[in-house]
Amino acid sequence: MSESTSFDFNVFFKESKETLLNPKAYFSTMKTSGGIAEPVIKALIYGILAGVIAFLWGVLGLGGRLGVFGAGIGAMALFYTIAGALIILFIGAVILLIISSICKGSTDFEANLRVVAASLVVMPVSALLGFTMGISSVFGAIIALCVNLYALYLLYYGLTEALKANPATTKIVMYVLAALLVILMLFGFRTQKKLNNYMDDLSRAEPREMSS
Repeated sequence: MSESTSFDFNVFFKESKETLLNPKAYFSTMKTSGGIAEPVIKALIYGILAGVIAFLWGVLGLGGRLGVFGAGIGAMALFYTIAGALIILFIGAVILLIISSICKGSTDFEANLRVVAASLVVMPVSALLGFTMGISSVFGAIIALCVNLYALYLLYYGLTEALKANPATTKIVMYVLAALLVILMLFGFRTQKKLNNYMDDLSRAEPREMSS
């Protein structure tokens, strides 16, 4: 009889925990071959978990200033997060392959795909902390930035340990990407402020229209 190749959820949860808590050790022993089915399934699971959490926050109105649209946006988040996980997986693998090449690391597509799939463990974490946007948009943005910076931290070890990239060059690239994340967050603050002002104006306009 042929050996079973079914997805092992016990291994999945163990690897997810190790990726989050001890990324250097995990990536140093991570398999870089064996087919793309495993990383695709892993990305799908992370996407589903993140989507379900985002949906629940939307239903509960804890995903930000969404008002009565919370449940609807939460439902859309469920679909788009799952689809987004696959898009991020494959596009991210191409981008990581380019970075790995620059940093003198592996240019094997599957190896890069597996590193990205493992790093997507931050998706459910990010979704779980999404309720902070309902507390304060600034606080939520800072939390999101911290999660994204941690994702870069995971990718650093993925590059240096699994893909054997040059640590010094990789560190420089990660610093550049971290700076870009901060810049994007600052631009996001301005956009969020405009959105909040619009929602406030809309909520004030409704009572006036009803009384007229």
